[in-house]
Amino acid sequence: MRMYKKIIALTVAVVAALSLTACSGGSGAAKSVDVAKVADDLNSSVITTDTLTETKSEMLSSIYFFEEGQVTNSKVYMSANATADEIVAVECKDEAAAKAVVELLKTRVKNQSELFASYNPDEAAKLDKAIVKSSGKYAVLVVCDDYDKAESILKDAGF
Repeated sequence: MRMYKKIIALTVAVVAALSLTACSGGSGAAKSVDVAKVADDLNSSVITTDTLTETKSEMLSSIYFFEEGQVTNSKVYMSANATADEIVAVECKDEAAAKAVVELLKTRVKNQSELFASYNPDEAAKLDKAIVKSSGKYAVLVVCDDYDKAESILKDAGF
């Protein structure tokens, strides 16, 4: 019985510690992110072998399958030169929507990886390193040449 109580106490402590680390900095509120600035900074810093073009926001639902009202603000850059390079920075209506968007972005990476594997393996390799993450109600996807620089920019932005 005494061992059982120790196991329960240890389990409660581990769950409490994990729930504290799951919060963004422990503050309970995510940092506000300027998605346009993040996308612009990434585009000018981490893409070296291609020139990306901005994608119109009205096209995003057909590319990423975002649901109506799920994304409230966005900036997206895509390759026009048949490379895998892509930058997506979105603000969602809430944190739950951001988590759903992350899953859609992961599906995009998987689909693009399968597509590029058939005709451009070097670009498919970039997709293996794709960055997909969220912070609060914000989500990003980055496929680029310089992943270390991308991670640094995202960290500075609050991801």
